[in-house]
Order: sequence, then structure tokens, then C-alpha cells
Amino acid sequence: MVEGKKTVEEVVKSNIQLHKLFAVAPESFTVEGTHATPISNRELSQISSLKNPNGYLGVFQIPKHSEAIVSDWVLVLDGLQDPGNLGTIIRLCDWFGVTDIVCSDDTVDCYNPKVLQATMGSITRVKIHYRNLDIYLQSTSLPIYGTFMDGVNVNNTKLPKKGIMVMGNEGRGISTLVSQLCTDRLSIPQFGGNTTESLNVASATAILLHEIRK
Repeated sequence: MVEGKKTVEEVVKSNIQLHKLFAVAPESFTVEGTHATPISNRELSQISSLKNPNGYLGVFQIPKHSEAIVSDWVLVLDGLQDPGNLGTIIRLCDWFGVTDIVCSDDTVDCYNPKVLQATMGSITRVKIHYRNLDIYLQSTSLPIYGTFMDGVNVNNTKLPKKGIMVMGNEGRGISTLVSQLCTDRLSIPQFGGNTTESLNVASATAILLHEIRK
């Protein structure tokens, strides 16, 4: 279920199959070949996940993705719980051209309405895979970079052209089992003293994706 005119338009234009589209003002939905069913504001508020629905709601088929690619970088998310963080990370991957994210089975659902809202349509261009990380990481030949407070300064690390970058849970970081499978440990240097305990996981992901592409 996707809400908001811009995000709904993005998903409609993608290869994700539309099941039903509702709009308070269907005449203003201009994607060619798409029919919107009229709905009142009251009716929309009854089915919307938002406190203040903004007029458009689309119901889509959940796409099925093939295995994650190995010709480029893959982002692995270990136990992320915040929908806003996951949505922002999906959007970041779209920006930096990372097309595959592999999530642990206990990571928040990427089709959670709050996640979809935060992606601003990037969900249509980034493939999300849910896997047992123990099995997935043991099966790859790519180098596995984990992010840790005590890791090697990423500024002093020469990153390869392809690999796996692991980001951990918002509170506890990367799990013990996954950390044992990491071939390299990275950290983002801190310049402001020790007043801040850690970076937000989405902010840290943005920095590391930039380092990958740099």
C-alpha cells in the first residue's frame, strides 16, 4: 500500500503491478493509461496509515526479486527496526547506484507504509531481499565490511570495486554471529569529541556509500 501522489506515480510508472488506485481527485492523476477510483476524504482516512492522508492511495502486487547481484556492492542490513531508517537507506542506495539490499529476517518489512513513504519512490529501483544472513554471508566470495566503533578508519581504507557492506541494528549494532563473518571492520572517525555516542544508522550508511563510490 503506497500513499502520496508523487510516490504513487513513481510506483505506477515502474514494473510493479498495480492492483487498485484510489484518489480524492482522480482527474488530477495524470499517469497515462491509469484509472483511479474516486474516494472521499472520509473513506480515505479509514484505510490510510497516515494521520493526515494526502489524497492518493495505491495497492500494488509485492514484486519477487532474483538473487542479489555480485558484480557490484551489496548493502546488508542486520536487524534494522525503524521504518524511517530503512526507507531513507533505500533512497540512499538509489542515489548511490546500489541496486541490491539484503536484509536479515528480523529487519522491518520494506513494504511497511512508513518505509514506503520514506523511500519517495526509490523502492521501485532498489531490490530488497530477506535472507538468513549466516547462510548468505558464508556463501559469498566477496569481502565483507562490517561497521564498528572500534574498526579501522574508513578514510585510511582502500575499498575494492565490489563487496558487501554490513550495517547493524540501531541500538545494539551488528549481531555477534554476523560480526564473526565480517572479513574487515570499518569505523567512521569522530571529530567532535566523545559527546555523541554513535551516528544514526542511515547517516552512517550515507557516509559509507559515498566512500564506496569515491
